[in-house]
Amino acid sequence: MTTLYIREVADEVAETLKERAAAAGMSLSAYVAGELAKLAARPTNAEIVARLKARDRSAGPSTDDIVEAVRDSRR
Repeated sequence: MTTLYIREVADEVAETLKERAAAAGMSLSAYVAGELAKLAARPTNAEIVARLKARDRSAGPSTDDIVEAVRDSRR
């Protein structure tokens, strides 16, 4: 495993993290490592866009169907 050192963390942020770690019954290091793991597991916006672009939309509504539905909802 890699050791990370984080500099210039605002006092308020550090205190909040310490409180959350204590409430979870964890050390600060273990709590922050868990939060970083969650953050790293989330896809980036670019990855989400790429997934959406790769989806097969042939079975979905056409642009005309969508425009018609919007117009109908405004009447």
